[in-house]
Amino acid sequence: MMDDKDLVRLYQQGNQEAITELVHRYKQRIHSTIYFLVKNQELAEDLFQETFIKIISSLRNKAYSEQGKFLPWALRIAHNLVIDHFRKEKLMPLQHDSEEFSVFDVIPANSRNAVDQIIYDEKIATVRNLLERLPYEQREVVILRHYAGLSFKEISKMLDININTALGRMHYAVIKMREMVEKESIRIKE
Repeated sequence: MMDDKDLVRLYQQGNQEAITELVHRYKQRIHSTIYFLVKNQELAEDLFQETFIKIISSLRNKAYSEQGKFLPWALRIAHNLVIDHFRKEKLMPLQHDSEEFSVFDVIPANSRNAVDQIIYDEKIATVRNLLERLPYEQREVVILRHYAGLSFKEISKMLDININTALGRMHYAVIKMREMVEKESIRIKE
């Protein structure tokens, strides 16, 4: 399996299959991250397409210099497009989950019996509920860290914040989620 840096190089040399592989490799993670930020399936699809148009344009113009860190670079482009959209619309992202799509739906589930699946689904619903109740800045860091798989260094670069700010937002998000769990006497068993 080729690494991202090689695929980018091949695409820049004219190999169209290389960009297809990059899209296939990261489509779900990028789309899920966008959706989690905008909470609207149609808007997420539009912003996802716009993200890859911008990625392709940047690659064609040789504007990629991320040394093989394609996913954080692509997510930064997506994040900036989300911010630009809401600046234009002068709206904040909706904070409610819908039944259309959720990042939790794309997390692969191991084969479980019916009881284990019910317990798993309840845990996912509980975490989703807790996550939605976090302040936007904290939720954003949690999503980028746990669902997009970015490091705190990558998150701080993407959000243009100090790494300690990113770590602090994660820390306070965890504390806030624990408080919500304790307050409501929710027990999440592993």
